[in-house]
Amino acid sequence: MTTYRTLEADGRELFYREAGDPSAPTLLLLAGFPSSSAQYEPLMTSLADRFHLLAPDYPGFGRSPALDGETTFDRLADAVEIFVDAKGLERFSLYMFDFGAPVGFRLATRHPARVEALVIQNGNAYEAGLGPNMQGLKPYWADRAANEGAIRSLLTLDVTRSQYVDGVPDPATVNPDLWELDQRYLELPGRDRVMLDLLFDYQSNVALYPAWHEYLRAHQPPTLLAWGRHDAYFPPAGAEAYRDDLPDAELHLLDTGHFATATHSREIAELIRAFPPFDPEH
Repeated sequence: MTTYRTLEADGRELFYREAGDPSAPTLLLLAGFPSSSAQYEPLMTSLADRFHLLAPDYPGFGRSPALDGETTFDRLADAVEIFVDAKGLERFSLYMFDFGAPVGFRLATRHPARVEALVIQNGNAYEAGLGPNMQGLKPYWADRAANEGAIRSLLTLDVTRSQYVDGVPDPATVNPDLWELDQRYLELPGRDRVMLDLLFDYQSNVALYPAWHEYLRAHQPPTLLAWGRHDAYFPPAGAEAYRDDLPDAELHLLDTGHFATATHSREIAELIRAFPPFDPEH
């Protein structure tokens, strides 16, 4: 059974979902733009018999109120670190999707000994993985004021829907409640500023790529890559690039788009169960 709670992190209440036995291996599920922990509900249901699952809403996402001042990836990682400590997690694995990758890699590089394994689903850490839909952010990074109007289009219902259905062979298989819920949260007062801050700050992640590669090379965390192959934000080249630093990483390209859990939650759950570090029979 999944439970729904809050705890205080960085002076704000952080909403989170929790499922499974706390004595089981912990998998921390980090959501992407512009979603929330709700995206992981089916995956948590599928894995609760094997794992202790925790999925927080970052500050300014889902049911968690925004921080005061500017929102950055450093501050999101700070909040998740406070959450991890408050939950008493000494060791855990990370499931990182989209914005969850830069949050998770900050956490992993701060505390490499605490990270048991990585599950990376369309979460980028390589220049080669910045697809055509990400290239449009570069003018914004160069001149925020001049380009903010254009970037606001990324906060519209049409774009939120496209993140779910683009690249999916049959868009009718995607539940429209998913993007409508995301859009409802996006349209809360002040949420546009949170997202515009983070889309601008995404360049800080690119600057940190070399440090993340060094972490991967030095620590060789067991890594499962489950990737929607038709993702125009983070194409398969980004998944394949991980093998430059993690030659033993297990890679699966799925016949879907960016939000792979929207169509392939069951398949991803099966891959996680069978991944040797998580399989008690190995």
